[in-house]
Amino acid sequence: MTPDSKQKNPDHIAIIMDGNNRWAQSQGLPTKAGHRRGAEVARDIAYACVEKKISYLTLFAFSSENWMRPSKEVQGLMALFLSVLRRHEIKQLHKDNVRLKFIGKRSEFSQKLQDGMAEAEALTAGNTGTTVIVAADYGGRWDITQAARSAAQKVMDSEISLDDITIDTVHSLTSLADYPDPDLCIRTGGERRISNFLLWQFAYTELYFSDCYWPDFDSEQFELALTDYAQRKRRYGGHEEEAVRHE
Repeated sequence: MTPDSKQKNPDHIAIIMDGNNRWAQSQGLPTKAGHRRGAEVARDIAYACVEKKISYLTLFAFSSENWMRPSKEVQGLMALFLSVLRRHEIKQLHKDNVRLKFIGKRSEFSQKLQDGMAEAEALTAGNTGTTVIVAADYGGRWDITQAARSAAQKVMDSEISLDDITIDTVHSLTSLADYPDPDLCIRTGGERRISNFLLWQFAYTELYFSDCYWPDFDSEQFELALTDYAQRKRRYGGHEEEAVRHE
């Protein structure tokens, strides 16, 4: 199947945007240049999803482990987030009927950044096109832990009984409870792991790993990932004859 062939695209794509630092080093540029270019690529891929009518795109922008990076780099990332939230891109996404959502532990961010997230969400809340979900200060283990704590609190408050805690109950308390699980996860940068991203939601997600650094991930690379996905047979734990192929 070629990229031009009619194929079934994922409904929900998650992306681990890896390789900004290594790209900058390979270009002889400072780290912040890699992150800035990475933000531009994230915008381009978001618009590609809009064009292809992909319903959901979740971007792993900042993990809970990223706080351990050098303070100068973290400060640069925070400044970049704030500048993106203040730039015209948010208004343009709004004009293009894109809905923005943020997941993760917001409390560690500055008040300005928290306000920027809330304002972007409020501005785009009524949009019905592609939903772009940005995971910031997010970790899969944190997500499951806070869901478990919420379930325990409901039991303590006599809202539910212990027997009421099912898979569906826990799922309803996770960060992506209102959205379908990702069909496809793309990771750039050459690493073959999911790095504590959406651990609960990735139970049956197809994984695609690219050696391309994120700042070089263009429309051609995106098409390669979508074509690879279309050729997969999704069994969801079933047998060969029950597989779903996306052609």
